[in-house]
Amino acid sequence: MTATEGPTTPEWLEPLSIADGEAAATALFTATFGHPPRGVWSAPGRVNLIGEHTDYNGGTCLPVALPHRTFAALSPRPDPLVRAVSDQQPGDVWRTHLDEVSPGRVDGWGAYVAGVAWALGEAGFVTGGFDVAVVSAVPTGAGLSSSAAIESAVALGLDDVFGLGLGADDGGLARLAAACVRAENEIVGAPTGGMDQAASLRSLPGHALLLDTLDNSIRHVPLGLANHGLALLVIDTRAPHALVDGQYGERRAACERAAHELGVATLREVPDLDAALESLGSLGADADVVRRRVRHVVTEIERVALLVNALEAGELADVGRLLNEGHASLRDDYEVSCRELDLACEAATGAGALGARMTGGGFGGSAVALVPEDVVVTVAVAVATAFADARLTAPGFLRAG
Repeated sequence: MTATEGPTTPEWLEPLSIADGEAAATALFTATFGHPPRGVWSAPGRVNLIGEHTDYNGGTCLPVALPHRTFAALSPRPDPLVRAVSDQQPGDVWRTHLDEVSPGRVDGWGAYVAGVAWALGEAGFVTGGFDVAVVSAVPTGAGLSSSAAIESAVALGLDDVFGLGLGADDGGLARLAAACVRAENEIVGAPTGGMDQAASLRSLPGHALLLDTLDNSIRHVPLGLANHGLALLVIDTRAPHALVDGQYGERRAACERAAHELGVATLREVPDLDAALESLGSLGADADVVRRRVRHVVTEIERVALLVNALEAGELADVGRLLNEGHASLRDDYEVSCRELDLACEAATGAGALGARMTGGGFGGSAVALVPEDVVVTVAVAVATAFADARLTAPGFLRAG
């Protein structure tokens, strides 16, 4: 397709209502296991507004829960067997025994499910075997925390059916989130931080979640975008996205090495960026790479604080500028963007978005744009057309905030 052939109609990815999601998960569970579930629990995906690759560096981040949720229909079993089925593979039942779950021993998507039970057990909470059916409206592989949504929905179900008592307040939800993080790190093998699970379990509607990963504290920041005639547009580029292919881990290892060289526990504690960058010049052949990783993390933590201030002051143009600056840092210093993400951001801002940046771990996935409400469709059409002109897979679009 060429630009002269006209604009391309965007594909909108709609959420499931609570009622429809619960009904679909119940139907899948009943059809698979022959009886209705004990109940259905759900948790949302997330889009991160600012603060990328800061969570494993002791930094702050500002995710927003999506209206798109994952639903887990679940029932306990009298034995240690775990059986799991997904709407993406409805005829394929994944199985394991809890006594066989440990780091390095579990394969397949069910690791996200069984890993949560394992992590809760490691934290001293007694669970047992269970059957679970998962139905999700969170796009997979899009950098929108579909894995955390699965873990969180299952965690809420296990908490309820086994009477763990963790779902009643934020302190308990924080412990459930910690178990989900451990499941993803140790059982799935993805070296992520804790932002995704915190956003899925601890967010409030209409608010961004300011998460401080040094002490796991949170503050709910009102978005108020509608009051300014603005919306958050999420662009799923459909570019392949994975956190277990080594690239994410390499970035994390570089940050940990830099922190060690600088004599700090985390990059959050770097007192003087210029002095730190000069000090890291002694690292040898890869000094420039490590310095750029550090520069991104330190400046990104600063952008989180600035963006929160801009939201609270109603200075939404500053929010857009900070999104643009964050994308440039992720693209140039952290090197986690890609052709599709860059094109999505360029096309969005060119069509009227106040700012746009990649969101999530990178190497594919999604971008988020701050867009005047009256040009949301115009921006989506411009991005879809740019992808068609570039002969790229058509992106999908969803709204957040």
